[in-house]
Amino acid sequence: MSPEPSARRLLAASGTLTTTATKVMEEGLPWFRDLGPQERSWVTHVAQAGIRAFLDWYDAPGQRIELTSDVFGAAPRDLTRVISLEQTVALVRTTIGVVESAVEELVEPEDRPALREAILRYSREIAFSAAEVYARAAESRGAWDARLEALIVDALLRDEVDDSLAGRLAALGWTGLGNTMVIAGSSPSTDTQGALDILRRAATHHVMELVSGIHGSVLIAVVSTATEPDRTARLLAPHFGTGPVVYSGVGPGIASIAQAAQATITGLHAAHAWPAAPRPISTHDLLPERALAGDSAAVAELTLTVFLPLADEPALLETAATYLERAGSLEATSRLLFIHPNTVRYRLKRIAETTGCAITEPRGSFTVRVALVLGRLSEELPKNL
Repeated sequence: MSPEPSARRLLAASGTLTTTATKVMEEGLPWFRDLGPQERSWVTHVAQAGIRAFLDWYDAPGQRIELTSDVFGAAPRDLTRVISLEQTVALVRTTIGVVESAVEELVEPEDRPALREAILRYSREIAFSAAEVYARAAESRGAWDARLEALIVDALLRDEVDDSLAGRLAALGWTGLGNTMVIAGSSPSTDTQGALDILRRAATHHVMELVSGIHGSVLIAVVSTATEPDRTARLLAPHFGTGPVVYSGVGPGIASIAQAAQATITGLHAAHAWPAAPRPISTHDLLPERALAGDSAAVAELTLTVFLPLADEPALLETAATYLERAGSLEATSRLLFIHPNTVRYRLKRIAETTGCAITEPRGSFTVRVALVLGRLSEELPKNL
């Protein structure tokens, strides 16, 4: 018997089959119930188009199956952002199951074997077609996302941050719910795109939002994270190229990104002045090098956090200057200042508590020495400059 009578009978029942498929999805697919009205309408249109395309093809078996346009063209491209490929496969499986269940009722017994074989072939073809749709969407989205990321990184490097930055981050799915920080280092010498992909996967694995890009030889990552900045930097640093990896402190959301990016980039350029610097290294720990390299923000921070607190307590300032510039030891400082060594010990401890720098250690003494020089220079500047 020709398939036409059975196909006609199924075709006449296509509306009922679609309604049944929608009901089955509501009952058996929780993600479908959670969709909004518009998204549910898209999915229903895909199911309806799938049933119709199958019946049209079965009625004219010689024609070519054009599933990508016939079925998935029924919904906008945004559907691939709403439901996953796995959910689409579940949609196809449910719809095919509804058609199969109608075979006994609507198809003549002699036509049933051929119809079931056609259903198997069709389900295979539509699964391949769904994979093709998602692959194309991913490729297109990947190219667009890469372009957005490049624009964001370029704006940060040029310090040209405006309202469009928030829009571009939102287009990438950035929520900005965590603290935001910036990490910079050299890009791997080979397969830079692969390096970016690995960095993104690492961030996703550690539940971080990340926007990254390569500018010249520099790899920059903007990260939204709930963890401490030093831990975040340690987790991501292995995916940068050789040399220093510098990270900023954290700040609330987008507002802090521009300042953090500038500090990180200047820190990366200045990090080579400290060959023994740990990897990764924070912008705060690089304050002396950044200041000497001309970073005005670092100069201001060193002056504010080290020089001015000491200047507010002349005894501490005098002790720090004497220890660093004239004595170099606790006993010599005691003799030069005509005070007891225990008093010097107490003041050195207060200096460390006040500034966060222990001048009895090499790194702390270097930081305070630079801060004293910068502070004195700022005091000597004419007020009208």
